[in-house]
Amino acid sequence: MPSTRPVDRPREALAIAKRYLRRERPLSALIVVLAAAGFLGTFVATSLVPAVVVGVLLIVVARAPIIESRGTVRLRTDEDAESVAESFTGPTPPILVFQWGITDEILTGDGTVTYRLSYLFGLRSVEVTVDTRTDRTPEGGRRIELELTVGGQPWSTYVVTVDKRGDGTVVKYEYTADRRFGLRRIPQRIVAKRYRDEALEAQGFVVVERNEQYGVAI
Repeated sequence: MPSTRPVDRPREALAIAKRYLRRERPLSALIVVLAAAGFLGTFVATSLVPAVVVGVLLIVVARAPIIESRGTVRLRTDEDAESVAESFTGPTPPILVFQWGITDEILTGDGTVTYRLSYLFGLRSVEVTVDTRTDRTPEGGRRIELELTVGGQPWSTYVVTVDKRGDGTVVKYEYTADRRFGLRRIPQRIVAKRYRDEALEAQGFVVVERNEQYGVAI
């Protein structure tokens, strides 16, 4: 059974995640405001029926899942490899800071962790579950797979390798979105891009390389 035992979240990274949330929510709300403005503008200029058509089209365009994303990232840290691997298999994986950093509640289970997040002033909520699997690489490093589901549906997958390099540790991860997203998610991506490297640095990681790919599938 999942447990709600207290989870120690890195304070500096937590503060950055809170700043991300304070900026992301108003920007995401702007999409709704623009759709409402398009509806009202059309209504004033024409009549109700064209305004409804425009409003529906704007909502469909904003929500239509047409954008795919994937990428690879290389990180470096002075921490030892085993400690780094433990941080990725624990309840607060460093690369999921914008999930555990803004959650209302963290539930831990056997190989899984669930973040309960609320939005719309607490009127709605969603559960993000992370299923973790680990293995050893041929070179003796650690391979960690983080599979995320949202509301029970596939969301994204992260494949992380942790290897010792000299006096430090190198982390490489590949991520793939298992679900396409719509234009309404772009504000989240913009704000996350602003804070993601800062949040990793607050946890002791330096971003060496980041390669992102976006595509449109219609």
